[in-house]
Amino acid sequence: MSTTSLPAPDHSPRLRAALLAADFTADGLLDLLGAPAYAALARSETVPALRATPGDTPLETLVRLFLLQRPVPRERAVAALPLDEALADGWVVQDEDDIHATVDVRPYSGPAGQDWFIVSDLGCAVGGASGAGGHDEGVVLGVGGASTTLAGITVRTPVGSALDLGTGSGIQALHAAQHATRVTATDLNPRALGFTRLTLALSGAPAAELREGSLFEPVADETYDLIVSNPPFVISPGARLTYRDGGMGGDDLCRTLVQQAGQRLNDGGFAHFLANWQHVEGEEWQQRLRSWVPLGCDAWIVQREVQDVTQYAELWLRDSGDHRTDPEAYTARYEAWLDEFEARKTKAVGFGWITLRKTGAGEPSIVVEEWPHPVEQPLGETVRAHFERQDFLRTHDDAALLAGHFVLAPEVVQEQVGLPGAEDPEHVVLRQHRGMRRATKVDAVGAGFAGVCDGTLSAGRILDAIGQLMGEDPVLLRDRTPQAIRLLVEEGFLEPAPAER
Repeated sequence: MSTTSLPAPDHSPRLRAALLAADFTADGLLDLLGAPAYAALARSETVPALRATPGDTPLETLVRLFLLQRPVPRERAVAALPLDEALADGWVVQDEDDIHATVDVRPYSGPAGQDWFIVSDLGCAVGGASGAGGHDEGVVLGVGGASTTLAGITVRTPVGSALDLGTGSGIQALHAAQHATRVTATDLNPRALGFTRLTLALSGAPAAELREGSLFEPVADETYDLIVSNPPFVISPGARLTYRDGGMGGDDLCRTLVQQAGQRLNDGGFAHFLANWQHVEGEEWQQRLRSWVPLGCDAWIVQREVQDVTQYAELWLRDSGDHRTDPEAYTARYEAWLDEFEARKTKAVGFGWITLRKTGAGEPSIVVEEWPHPVEQPLGETVRAHFERQDFLRTHDDAALLAGHFVLAPEVVQEQVGLPGAEDPEHVVLRQHRGMRRATKVDAVGAGFAGVCDGTLSAGRILDAIGQLMGEDPVLLRDRTPQAIRLLVEEGFLEPAPAER
């Protein structure tokens, strides 16, 4: 597969127009296939989609050709495509009277409803355990859960320059092209750069500057306003598969990437990474990740999942199809994974996201937390607001907090928890219904404080009123409450009033 030449984008505007005319879009697929078959296709299960496309409409032809990788008769292809141009550019090939696709073309809906197309190797539209197994090491995957997660957490403010490091099929570069004046995409695999070129061209996006090489080597001493990377983060014995295996020992690739990003960011710039990291015996995983953060950067690191070493090895052995090989070969590879983990004293592997922001602050804000609960994507605005609040807290001591004005964040509700019929609740919970969807317990003072924060009164005056109402010493309230206010601001339950920002 990796030796197949890639299509040329020369006639991509005509091909794009044909795809749109046939309603070969995310919405068009959902209407044609129905929700169950559409969801199955995202899992790389094709049988429901085959059953849903028995006809000869242009849309059904395109689904069978580009998504299901089934040959279609030439006359059907002529009705759906500018076939001569598609053949000349190499998107399809002809075998007697049948037309075959050379690449997977997957409709993808952009954040503003744009009709985009992600181009990848045949049979590799979705990554993860669903089946890149059996393909060559240079395979280029399409859009999957990891890539959409990274796209969702990325801050989308307009920037002058963006770098997509390890671009793969180009999904991050495609997103960045919507708000960056200049996009650079790099990859160790030259075929990936070719696929990024195809994805951008077929999606009608501006071309990116494409550079081949590892990590930051292709960009020398250049700096960027935005860096995004869904790197080959899998911690494995060796580097057998380019698209997923880092090729460095343990989690060294992710560590190196994060540590080197600081000097590649412009002031105020963001860097977003997906990563795996080791949980090592005798070491706090949070401290391990804190040590990765480069000087001059704030960081927000969220661990979304943890697997023990056996679960982790089995996941990626299935991903590469090793479970379908000779049992003795499978056993040998499984043993190699466990030997590697044992040698590094690794007991588990964490997965999550890492965001850096270049601030140059003398006292950086580094938040490392575990959050396995559901969140609401996209989170880019939530991420941006997190760092904005860190700026506020860094410049406000307790006295300044008490003099400040705050408002309750939108979509925060209060829940009272206790026995039915009880006069007073056992505790009060503030809960977010957007973004990170956090929940936190507060006492009666905290609940009362949050409930009246509308930006009108300063925090100190609110506490004075609560103290008078509850019969508490207002001086003691002012002494003990700023830390609770600080936590509510840090976690996004309270926001500085607009005049305070």
